[in-house]
Amino acid sequence: MSTVNTTSYQPTTTFDPITIGSFKAYDIRGELGVTLDEDIAYRIGRAFAQILSQRIDDDAELETLKKAVVIGCDIRDSSEALKQATIAGILDAGVNIIDLGMTGTEEVYFATSHYQALGGIEVTASHNPINYNGLKLVKEHSKPISADDGLAEIQALAESGDFAAIKQKGELAILTDKSAYIDHVIGFIDIDKLKPLKIVINSGNGSAGPVVDLLIDKLVQADAPIEIIKLHHKPDGSFPNGIPNPMILANRESTRQAVLDNKANVGIAFDGDFDRCFLFDETGEFVDGSYVVGMLAQAFLNKYPNESIVYDPRVIYNTEAVIDDLGGKAVISKSGHSFIKQVMRESGAVYGGEMSAHHYFRDFFYCDSGMIPWLLTIELLSITGKSLSELVNGYISAYPSSGELNFRLTTHDAQAIIENIESRFADEKPSKSTLDGLSLDFGDWRFNLRASNTEPLIRLNIETRGDKDLLKAKINEIEDWLAQQGAVPA
Repeated sequence: MSTVNTTSYQPTTTFDPITIGSFKAYDIRGELGVTLDEDIAYRIGRAFAQILSQRIDDDAELETLKKAVVIGCDIRDSSEALKQATIAGILDAGVNIIDLGMTGTEEVYFATSHYQALGGIEVTASHNPINYNGLKLVKEHSKPISADDGLAEIQALAESGDFAAIKQKGELAILTDKSAYIDHVIGFIDIDKLKPLKIVINSGNGSAGPVVDLLIDKLVQADAPIEIIKLHHKPDGSFPNGIPNPMILANRESTRQAVLDNKANVGIAFDGDFDRCFLFDETGEFVDGSYVVGMLAQAFLNKYPNESIVYDPRVIYNTEAVIDDLGGKAVISKSGHSFIKQVMRESGAVYGGEMSAHHYFRDFFYCDSGMIPWLLTIELLSITGKSLSELVNGYISAYPSSGELNFRLTTHDAQAIIENIESRFADEKPSKSTLDGLSLDFGDWRFNLRASNTEPLIRLNIETRGDKDLLKAKINEIEDWLAQQGAVPA
């Protein structure tokens, strides 16, 4: 570890009021040179550190925390400069920095709790286009920060530039060793239970490669009979093989083909900051995230009987069936990481999952990880002796679903459409939930319709109880109805 007190960024000495358009509901995400630049990053870092350090001064329960912020960044070409500007702002707020170097978001989550820091920042735009970047923020104990829980206050201070004077700048410690994080993650599985498996791992030229290498080293040291085929493995901020976003259909082809060419048991792909993990079965088929939630619920309930599992309301039939069959406790939560994490803390849930490929773990500070899911998957394949398709195809047949269908709004706003569709089905007297958008359940089928938080989109999920023909009919029916409302496929 080395300690210095300077960065490569030199801030301005005056702070005129500005408007920062990169603040979102849960994080900061903006177009470079338009809504996000180094000066804005400096202001955000300084505001973040000032507000969090004031909380320590005001709350006796936080006195044990170090007056420090951990920070890391992804591999994007713009990330290091934004990180240096953010660091300068934090130091100028009189708060120390632990710089983790190039990291994934979950490494910041881990380090915030591991080092007992007052907060953490990952500079990343995850899967967004190359001309975007952003900051993901957490407070003490790796708890999320949302617009109604500190983020709006940080924005207001950053925009005003009315920063408090300090007596002494903070110190910068560079600590890039990943050993504690790697040991913690690998501890989620019993390596001795692993059977011979061939695995394709597509890091997407994002930040995952170095962590994958360290985890593989652990498996090799333990004589695990695992063969790894690395794809797009080297971190490269120019993303020569495209933005790492496996939700884009075209981006799945390289992983699918590599699974087939190598006759692999499973394929794994990550987004840019690897907080999401995507799976492909041995036939190269992409596994929808809602079925992965059910599979990981099974893995945890086999290890920890009767525990609580948290899930989001977009697609629920399969997850609830798995939890019920294995004697777990089903706890539903509004989608979104801040909601899932809060509900998990309140219920003590061992695992929480979203169909968007975010998976949360009680023993990972209730945070999401993209590395833990694939390790649990290869352990489950080894323990059951089943292929991945055998594990999930039964789920898919029993509870077929549409996957998330996105529609762009051209006339009505999202709320008007949601109110109209409730009226459209009122005569059928479905059970109703407004936990997250609108969910209507008709017994043999259900749907969830919700507005996007960040785009002019409305998102639809439909599922049935074992009836593919009914699923197809309802998709067509609701798509046609949405078109009449001015919502067209995105």
